[in-house]
Amino acid sequence: MNRNEYKRLAERRAGRSPVLRNCLAAFLVGGGICLFGEALTGVYLLLGAEEKTAATLVTVTLIFLSALTSALGIFDDLARVAGAGTLVPVTGFANAVVSPALDAKSEGAILGVGAKIFTVAGPVLLYAILGGAVYGTLLSLFGWLA
Repeated sequence: MNRNEYKRLAERRAGRSPVLRNCLAAFLVGGGICLFGEALTGVYLLLGAEEKTAATLVTVTLIFLSALTSALGIFDDLARVAGAGTLVPVTGFANAVVSPALDAKSEGAILGVGAKIFTVAGPVLLYAILGGAVYGTLLSLFGWLA
């Protein structure tokens, strides 16, 4: 079988992706996560938190719930249905940290979890820190972007 034959065979077997359904599911789930975050903000404000504190508490709550649902296997089931809708930044990032750690837990706390926990999120953290350092250096040296 040559390359073109294989390509035709793969295209026939793959079928068509339900793009409209996938986009709608991503929109609804991602929007639902954001709506839940806004509702949490309202709850924390009603409980007497200042606006900045409420925003921090919402972030911490969403990270905790994402990590918990990842550990329970619920997040992956939701991601299968919602696709990119679960990648709302804080929830997707929490899942990206927890999932590799869960996969490696059988290898032990140090060589498993400790070594694998940042395999997905590590590059994001590295370049965020590097970008912040470059920005901070330029800002303090030249007063740029002030």
